[in-house]
This record gives sequence, structure tokens and C-alpha cells, in this order.
Amino acid sequence: MALTLRQLKYFVATAELGQISQAAIQLTISQSAVTSAIRELEDSLGTQLFMRTATGVTLTHTGRRFLNQAYTILSSVDEAMRIPNLESTLTGTLAIAASYTVLGYFLPHHLLRLNTQYPRLTIQLHELNRESIEEGLIAGRYDMAVLLTSNVSNPELVLEPVIHSARRLWVGAHHPLLKRESVTFADVAPEPFVMLTVDEAAYTALRYWNETPYRPNVILRTSSVEAVRSMVANGSGVAILSDMVYRPWSLEGRRIETVQLRDPVPPMSVGLAWRRNAEFSPAMHAVREYFRHTFMEPRAGGGA
Repeated sequence: MALTLRQLKYFVATAELGQISQAAIQLTISQSAVTSAIRELEDSLGTQLFMRTATGVTLTHTGRRFLNQAYTILSSVDEAMRIPNLESTLTGTLAIAASYTVLGYFLPHHLLRLNTQYPRLTIQLHELNRESIEEGLIAGRYDMAVLLTSNVSNPELVLEPVIHSARRLWVGAHHPLLKRESVTFADVAPEPFVMLTVDEAAYTALRYWNETPYRPNVILRTSSVEAVRSMVANGSGVAILSDMVYRPWSLEGRRIETVQLRDPVPPMSVGLAWRRNAEFSPAMHAVREYFRHTFMEPRAGGGA
């Protein structure tokens, strides 16, 4: 059975959201359609791409590798469809602000695609923290922003979600929690915990920990994702971080595994932001439509 673009799109949506139900909502189709597409894809490949858990799904090792290939295939098809428009007449300059995590782990690939699609558009990129991004948007120094949206509440800004990246427990390759059938906050609380602080990660983490009777046993606070990765891989601690920043190996070449928590953990949400009542330029429209096309299709009725 040949692979289809529909199967790849449904697979990518499920991988990014960590739940078939959430993928179905984003794709505006039924859960059974997503489940069937993934089953057909796994049958075609002859391998399991997801492990089913009590709270959703998590990628297998093969699934993680295939996700990168799926991104490449969908990107290539998308760019091929746009070849007639490469000599776009869209010109001008667009000032985009981005937070550290977004700039490091999400935005570069999309900037490359935007540059390919709109070669005459100049994007001026600014790396800032959330407070500075909000202030700069309101003051008109930046046209748009791509940032983590969970802590943005300024009524003068409009937010448009792009992706929701599931948060999971990171552990070393031989950690005892890997042998558990299910893991909860109660199991994590006694473990030495490495707390990421960049982009208000610590504030966000404590917010969902505070919904439980437990608290993390924090042994280190760091702004470095690579430091977290190394500490976890070395067996010095555990962490809870999103799939967007997950990589299976530390800089030292040691393996990092992920565990789906049975307790609910909010995903890390990335989205666009702009000043309310801002006059949208053609460049702003183009960037917004690019992200809508990339992450919010297909609409009702599915597609190839």
C-alpha cells in the first residue's frame, strides 16, 4: 500500500499534539479517520510508530526518525506546489520578534521556507523575552511575534496558536521509571529534578505542579537546555519538557528517553502575536497565511 499525503499529515499532527483526539480537533475530522490513517501508515511501513498510553500516544524510536522524514516530504511537496510563485512580487521589510526557545527550536526552518517563498521580503528578526516582546509589539517596534503563548495575557495583543507541543518526563536510558506501567507526579516528586528557567519555563512548571499535592525536588535551575539534557542523560536528574526541544542524545552521546505522565500536563503552545487593531500589511498577511497553511490544514473533508 502506497503512502499518502493524508496519512503523513495526520501522523505529523498526532505526533506534535500527543493525542489522537487533539489531532482530530486540529484537523477538523473524526478521531476514527486519524486512527485509520495511522494504522494504514504503520501497516505500510511494517513498524509501530506510536506507543499507546493511558493519556495519549508517544512516538517510538522509529516514529521519531520517521517524523523527520515526514516533515521533509511534506515540505518538499509544499515547495513544489509553490514553484510558480517563487518570483513573488511581495516586497518590503517585516520586523518579527521571537523568544529564545522559539528561535532555537522552531523558527529557523520556517524562516528558510518563507525566504524561499518570498525572496524579496526582508525579515528582521529580534530575540527577546516575553515582556520585551509584548512591550515592543504595543509600541510598534515589531510587526509580529512568534512566542510561547501560555503566559501572554495582555488585552492589547491578539494571539493565534500555531502548535501545541506535548510535555513529557525526560529520564536517562536506564532510569527505573522506564520500567513502570504508569508514572505520576507522585513518582516524579522524590526524584532529583532539573528545572529549566529560560522563557519562564520554571514559572510554567510550578504552575502545573501547584495543581497537585506534590512539589519537584529541584537540584539545579538552569537556562541551558543542553545542561538539562546532559544532566538527565548522565542520570543526575529528571526533567519535564516539551517534545519540541527533545533530542534523543546529549552532547556527550548519552541516550535520553521520554515517559508519558499519567497525570495531565499542559502542552507548550507556540503562536503568533500582533497588536490588536494593527493594520495588516501584505507581508503580515503572508506570514500568517504561511503558518495557517502549514499547521492548520487540511480543513473539513480531509485531503490527500
